[in-house]
Amino acid sequence: EVEVQDEGSQLLALLVGAAAGETVADFCAGGGGKTLAMAAHMRNKGRLVAMDIDGGRLDRGSARYIKAGVTNVQRHEISAGSDSWLKRRKRSFDRVLVDAPCSGVGAWRRNPDARWLRRGPQLEELLPIQAQVLERAARLVRPGGRLVYSTCSLFPSENERQVLAFLDADREFKLDPPADFPVPLSDGFLRLTPARHRCGGL
Repeated sequence: EVEVQDEGSQLLALLVGAAAGETVADFCAGGGGKTLAMAAHMRNKGRLVAMDIDGGRLDRGSARYIKAGVTNVQRHEISAGSDSWLKRRKRSFDRVLVDAPCSGVGAWRRNPDARWLRRGPQLEELLPIQAQVLERAARLVRPGGRLVYSTCSLFPSENERQVLAFLDADREFKLDPPADFPVPLSDGFLRLTPARHRCGGL
């Protein structure tokens, strides 16, 4: 069987650059789509940890991993408060993907009714949540590792501004875009729009 996935999600997984034998975290894994894409790059070698604050979403992802024959994925349900499991694994991951909770406007192409059926926090409530999630995930990255932040939003306030604010606050990280990538980057950022790239907005 074939797992159909948006091109934007696949490009994001490619940007993470997970390789066989590495230790990789999908910090906001949800239903596991990007976890699956990274697992394919890793060829079932190494350790890929799917994390989320919502255990139900992680459960849905587990079924997809089994169906796809993926065997190197572990799960961790993140505690809303202090999480001792995360603390013990500080600076131990080669690569960490943060697909942060967002307004979701980049997914309107796939779910056009979402613009009227708004659920969850409003934009002004999401911004501090995104900053906190990014900061929390960054602690897992080993020195010399890679941290990738993304949202399915087109708003700069949820994307570039979050990254730049984080870089201003944490001098251990720097913007380091890949030299060779199949889609042109803009000022070091991957920006995908439905109008230009015919995929979900990232």
